[in-house]
Amino acid sequence: MNPIKEKSKSLENNFLPLKKMYPKSYNKEKTSPYTKTRVILMNGTEFESQWFMHNFARHCDEPEILQALAIVRRQEQQQQKRISCLKPINESILETTIAYEQLAVDLTAVLAINEKDENNIKALNFALLEDFDHLYRYANLLKMDKNIDADMLVGKYTEIMPGRPTVAEHRYPADDIKPHLNAEKADLYSKLVACTITAAEQQTMNYYMNIAQWYKNDLGRKLYAEIAMIEEAHVTQYESLKDPNMSWLEQWVMHEYTECWLYYSAMQDESDEAIKKIWTEHFKMEVSHLKTAAKLLKKYENKSYESVFGTGEFPKLLKLGGNKDYIRKVLGGTVLLTADNTHDKFDYKDIKKIADDHRYFDYQKYMSGDPNKNPSHLVIEKAIEKLGKDFRYQDSEHPVKELRNRNNDNVKIARTK
Repeated sequence: MNPIKEKSKSLENNFLPLKKMYPKSYNKEKTSPYTKTRVILMNGTEFESQWFMHNFARHCDEPEILQALAIVRRQEQQQQKRISCLKPINESILETTIAYEQLAVDLTAVLAINEKDENNIKALNFALLEDFDHLYRYANLLKMDKNIDADMLVGKYTEIMPGRPTVAEHRYPADDIKPHLNAEKADLYSKLVACTITAAEQQTMNYYMNIAQWYKNDLGRKLYAEIAMIEEAHVTQYESLKDPNMSWLEQWVMHEYTECWLYYSAMQDESDEAIKKIWTEHFKMEVSHLKTAAKLLKKYENKSYESVFGTGEFPKLLKLGGNKDYIRKVLGGTVLLTADNTHDKFDYKDIKKIADDHRYFDYQKYMSGDPNKNPSHLVIEKAIEKLGKDFRYQDSEHPVKELRNRNNDNVKIARTK
């Protein structure tokens, strides 16, 4: 599939009437977990598009480009509103959160499995274990507050157990920066990975930043606030993978191409026929947006779309699904890693091998103080008190010995030497 060769409507004919912006919501009891995660992913992709185009407009003084941005941006807004309303009214904040974290876990895993760029793989694997732990923390809050087993929400496709403990994830911000891709040399799939995971994590960060105040109790509000800070760290990490040397127009073309790839992937993978129809309509709209951006790139920078994404043929499509074995492998082999950008090197190191005076420990001491009072730890402590043991869904014994005890939340592993 090559979107640049697909027929499309003229840009002005892609607006959605209001009646199409409010679709029938999915049934939270019957809908596939991966339909729910696709809804979140595509909602986040559209938000990323909005955020980018508004920033582009603030750095542009060319009327033709500004007008094109305004038209495309309005259509992307309509797509986003349509997608966001697929979430049903009766799905709680916390139930939606479980889907957010399942997306974070399985999207990150499948992108890493198919990636060849070592720097991207390391970044994906590193954050994977942290989102995996977030799923576990929220699942315990869900069990306590709603008496709902999160394994049913994830369809038992994704295990629920501790990852790298959230309390260990508070790192000095400068250590979250990673080396960026070279857009001229990087594989197209690697560029799609960087664009996709940045949009997905930014969507999660935004959701938690804005939803904390709406939760019904203090512990939940505090948990959302704490994990939102980790999601900000993930956005910092992932956005740093993208090549900042690309021009604004080149970046716009890459954004549109990424949306085409994601919508087409969603079309091929979707089991809900009504939602599949939406993905199909949006894909056709994105083809028009892509051609618009490519035309402006040629006119104002004399660069062809090939310089951004080659011939245009899609690489392997994104297919969401369970990745239990891969996650267990990463968990068992890298749980002790932390980020280390000191000495002008971007690195991941075993917590036991970094210097005693490393800034990680100072930041930890400042941010966490007593780790036993951190919301992410207290959620598990309270769950153990109420349930007799923490809530988990795992197919076999945890791959990390120190994280097998269901009556004690480990706040030392991956955090202390």
